Amino acid sequence: MRHRSLSFSLLFVLSGSVAAAAATSVMDESSEAVVIQYPTEPSGVTEQSQESATPQESTQREAGEQPEKPMPKAKSIELDKPVTERDLVAPPESDATEPSAASPVPRSQPKPQPKPQPEAPQTEKPAGHPLQLLGAEVPAGTSTRLAWSPSQHFEGVYSATPVLVVNGAETGPTLCLTAAIHGDELNGIETVRRVMYNLNPQTLKGAVIGVPIVNMQGFHRSSRYLTDRRDLNRHFPGDKNGSSASRIARSFFDEVVVHCNAIVDLHTGSFYRTNLPQLRGDLKNPKVVKLTKGFGSTVVLHSDGAKGTLRRAAVEAGIPTVTLEAGAPMVLDERSVSHSVKGIRTLLNQLGMVSKFRLWGDPEPVYYNSTWQRATTGGIIFSKVELGSTVSKGDLLGTVTNPITNVRKEIRSLYNGRILGMAMNQVVQPGFAAYHIGIQAPEEQISAPEEVTAEAEPAPTEDNTNAGGTQPQETTEEEAVETPQAIDAPPAEERDEASEED
Repeated sequence: MRHRSLSFSLLFVLSGSVAAAAATSVMDESSEAVVIQYPTEPSGVTEQSQESATPQESTQREAGEQPEKPMPKAKSIELDKPVTERDLVAPPESDATEPSAASPVPRSQPKPQPKPQPEAPQTEKPAGHPLQLLGAEVPAGTSTRLAWSPSQHFEGVYSATPVLVVNGAETGPTLCLTAAIHGDELNGIETVRRVMYNLNPQTLKGAVIGVPIVNMQGFHRSSRYLTDRRDLNRHFPGDKNGSSASRIARSFFDEVVVHCNAIVDLHTGSFYRTNLPQLRGDLKNPKVVKLTKGFGSTVVLHSDGAKGTLRRAAVEAGIPTVTLEAGAPMVLDERSVSHSVKGIRTLLNQLGMVSKFRLWGDPEPVYYNSTWQRATTGGIIFSKVELGSTVSKGDLLGTVTNPITNVRKEIRSLYNGRILGMAMNQVVQPGFAAYHIGIQAPEEQISAPEEVTAEAEPAPTEDNTNAGGTQPQETTEEEAVETPQAIDAPPAEERDEASEED
């Protein structure tokens, strides 16, 4: 019995060893089939959808990047139609024309059979190009209203600045109209409104961008300056790390100005002075000369522009720009507005952006030099001349009377020229700039005009303005440029293109 029990135990052990070996062999043969695969795509993504993915999407998926969202297209609207303030906050997006795929179709209702429709006449697609501006794409043949809001604001609140855009159905240059960089200059606001609201995108060649109020802070306070008492038009192109004014200027320059092929910056006189409608530009620049030629019967004054002005910064960035001065601050002058609107419409015709021909008088003289005559004493000033008057040496311009002593002083012209700007009747301090006299230039001092066309956007200027933390002086005189002197030109030390300009 003992030997029989041992035999059974030995057989049992041997049988167990054979079974284990057999199991191990089976696992070795099927080891490739038991490897666990973890899903790398979200549930519901089939192998077919993975295979149908585009190479760009596959590359973005492998790199962990998300595909860029398409830029929203601006909805075409009628600019002269009143809107609510809520509509000014964000650019109007185009309405969806196709039903959403997520909305289910009721099963109880049969699908309606489409009725045969008569073939509609095929309309030609606009030949123009879409304009990408302020986070929106404005298709060709579209007029819309966008909004610009600088990143620099007070306590997280800044009123959005409306930006009117008319992108024509055909290709052409992009002209920008800016107004109220000084918040108390109202004529430019009305000028931009009248021009923009009367443009037809279906017949326009190119695009027109209008910013009626650049300095919204100053406009709300009826002030020339920003809330930090700085002149915005002395801080362009700006610095994103500079002062509040410099940051606002940098934002406007990067988001609006660089998209322009040409700019007309609208201004008025300053500090209770009024200006004859006139263009100011660097007449050594052929493209700037072309802009001045397009304004019809408008006086032209040569000026490089003070440092920090939008005009000078834009020209240095390769964008021809002129300043259109007309009227006085804090008032709306119908004659100045009408002249400005007529001049800009003539410019649109000269640039080939509108087809309607306008013939407007003979060209006005060009003044390469100018000077300010000042009050020698304080008192009440009364003028004896008017804007646009031609004066000669010795002519009486006005008188200043001391209301206490009754002493009266005369201001007589020291030059032969024309009154381009003058002080309104008011109380003045000694040295107050009272009469701006333009001195006509010989033709050889003016560069030949050069066409302004739709070109590639100019390279952005280096953002290093005021890097050292210093601010440009708001009343710094423009640096003198060595140019041939016009006949009867005032001495360089008597030229004043400081705060009275732009």
